[in-house]
Amino acid sequence: MSPSVRLQEMIRVIRSARTQGEERGVIQRECAAIRAQFRQGDNGSRSHNLAKLLYVHMLGYPAHFGQMECVRLIASPRYNEKRIGYLGAMMLLDEKQDASLLITNSIKNDLSHSSQYVQSLALCTLACMGSAEMCRDLAPEIERLLRASNSYIKKKAALCAVHIVRKVPELGELFTPSARSLLSEKNHGVLHGAVILITELCERNLDTLEQCRKAVPELVQIMKGLVMSGYSPEHNVAGISDPFLQVRILRLLRILGRNNDTASDAMNDLLAQVATNTDSSKTAGSAVLYETVLTIMDIKSESGLRVLAVNILGRFLLNNDRNIRYVSMTSLQKIVQTDHNAVQRHRGTIVDCLKDQDASVQRRALELSLALVSAVNIRSLMKELLLFLSSCPLELRANTTSGIFLAADRYAPSQRWHIDTILHVLTTAGGDVRDETVPNLIQLITTASDLHSYTVHKLYRALVADIQQQSLVQVACWCIGEYGDLLMKGECEETEPVQVTEDDVLDALETVLQSHMSSPATRAFALTATMKLSTRITNNVDRIRSIVSIYGSCIDVELQQRAVEYNALFKKYDHMRAAVLERMPVIDKNSPGHINGDFTAGVKESELVKVKQVEADRPQETNQACDLLGLLGDSDQPWQPSPAQPTTAPSSASTNMGGDLLDLLGGLDLIPAPAVTVYEKNGLSIKLQCDKKMDTGVTVTFTATNSSDNDISSFTLQVAVPKSVQLQMKAPSGDVIPAQGAGHVIQTVLLNNPNKVNLKMRVRVQYSKQGSVCQDMLQIDSLPTPALQ
Repeated sequence: MSPSVRLQEMIRVIRSARTQGEERGVIQRECAAIRAQFRQGDNGSRSHNLAKLLYVHMLGYPAHFGQMECVRLIASPRYNEKRIGYLGAMMLLDEKQDASLLITNSIKNDLSHSSQYVQSLALCTLACMGSAEMCRDLAPEIERLLRASNSYIKKKAALCAVHIVRKVPELGELFTPSARSLLSEKNHGVLHGAVILITELCERNLDTLEQCRKAVPELVQIMKGLVMSGYSPEHNVAGISDPFLQVRILRLLRILGRNNDTASDAMNDLLAQVATNTDSSKTAGSAVLYETVLTIMDIKSESGLRVLAVNILGRFLLNNDRNIRYVSMTSLQKIVQTDHNAVQRHRGTIVDCLKDQDASVQRRALELSLALVSAVNIRSLMKELLLFLSSCPLELRANTTSGIFLAADRYAPSQRWHIDTILHVLTTAGGDVRDETVPNLIQLITTASDLHSYTVHKLYRALVADIQQQSLVQVACWCIGEYGDLLMKGECEETEPVQVTEDDVLDALETVLQSHMSSPATRAFALTATMKLSTRITNNVDRIRSIVSIYGSCIDVELQQRAVEYNALFKKYDHMRAAVLERMPVIDKNSPGHINGDFTAGVKESELVKVKQVEADRPQETNQACDLLGLLGDSDQPWQPSPAQPTTAPSSASTNMGGDLLDLLGGLDLIPAPAVTVYEKNGLSIKLQCDKKMDTGVTVTFTATNSSDNDISSFTLQVAVPKSVQLQMKAPSGDVIPAQGAGHVIQTVLLNNPNKVNLKMRVRVQYSKQGSVCQDMLQIDSLPTPALQ
């Protein structure tokens, strides 16, 4: 290929290359020829060579040596060379390149050019790759062009102003008056650019937002004109008049009407008009209606209008397009808590979406169905969820089982229904349930004393039928061990009784112990159940003894230890076996430690008050032994025996003395450690404070404040601790931190450190500020220690 080949010929040769090596060779030869012509300063072919170089850049090959040629072509007076030069600048340059600063003066000159097309090239380039310095230098020129008479220039100047505001937010005040004046334009392109610019200004400055709320009537009139106008071939898209402009206006109205009654009232009628007059059969109409729904839900709209919005989303659920159904359920998920009754009307359609073939639609339908569960519809909706569980994808089973358990625990109409539902889930998807399911079900069974016989019969049948579901097998073994005597009596009014012998029960447990499908935890349940049956049956105690003795040499340490201890119970402590193996008492769900991270869950408020009252009423006993050390009292005060101390109870006094000696710091309270600043950047400050609640429990509180002039949104904290430390994160107080310290966000983290290891913490901070997402990682190697008072 000769060096002077045209662009079309080069493209043809590159495409005809059979291998990547051949293509690379063609491009290397052509790039060498282009370099040579750049060095020779051949003015006649510079634009053609740069065009070829841009094609090479599009294929992913290096083309940085053409940057300076872009600068030369931009300075050329010829339009065809300027066009290629500006195109090359947008593709080869960015704000990090020093060469980009060389074109600032050329762009400024071209912004004042007599040709609108040259001005357009300069505007597009500045909007594409203008750095903060370039934006500051050229912002007055852009503001001047916003007031030009040419609609073509004003449209591009508005979009260029958007880029400037994003790069340098403090320049927004310069464009506010011009942006509002553009709303009086008739050209849709200018209106579109003006709406985008005003939206950007309102999102970044609260003062501008207040000023722009005065423009709500103008926006309402523009929107009404679009909705009620007849057919316009220039702006018509699938029967909708300029849906792109309508969507932009609705987004701006949503921002202006948020938390403002006056602005919301001004747009209520318009939103109702758009919602009723827009055709949803085409995608363009659905997009407009979707934005309308979001606006209605975000402003202070009337209740009837909110119901209309929910009904629109309900119609979207019937659409054949899965994307529209997915978007509809996502929106319903956000408003189900505030408009629960309105969403309930579409429950049948939502449940039908569970049968969709798309996994994303199924996931959204599952989340929404679980959110719709209430005490009124628990029975009917749970039937649908259980039916879905039997055929749902594997990746959704864990979420489905968790949701069913939470709903059943909250709205169960009866204990029997609750037990039946959980057993149905364990039978269907026992391998996909969470670890806490087994103890939770055991706790439920122990509290339902009148259903013990029914439950043990049902679990025995399930155990005999299938031992693959480990969670089900564990619960069944526990129940057989506790209530095996009820099983062998065969007395059960709720279900058809089955005559079960002692050998049948032991055979079932021995099958679990010997099965290769049983996990070590399941075998431990079965072995303990077998041991417990030794006090509930009479004829097969020797068989139980032999089964237990077999596992005394088991390779599994847990089973071996249990078997050895059970054998000792048979031999050395047989007289205590009946008392040790009696039925477990009812498990209190709110006992300490049952809820991970909630260290005071098992202490009733009345008990706390009672303990404090006893401590307050107890006379202050001056302990002579403690006074010898002079640690806690005033050494100048002589010791006097307490008149309230009875002389007939010396043992009590000595007990108190010994207790005080062992508890020298018993009267001291822990003061929370002072707050420590762990992060400070971009105006965001995060302080950490520790409060020690128990010997192994620590409450860590993060307080985030914002000293900058712009709000911080989408604020999240994620915390990681060593594996031996249990962590529970409470819900944050919010995700928006107001500017200038007007508010704060609090995130509480509960840590339980049973092994008392050195507490370390890794924190990931993520937030959005001025349209850009910031993310940082913090390493906290030691936490501040609470002091003593």
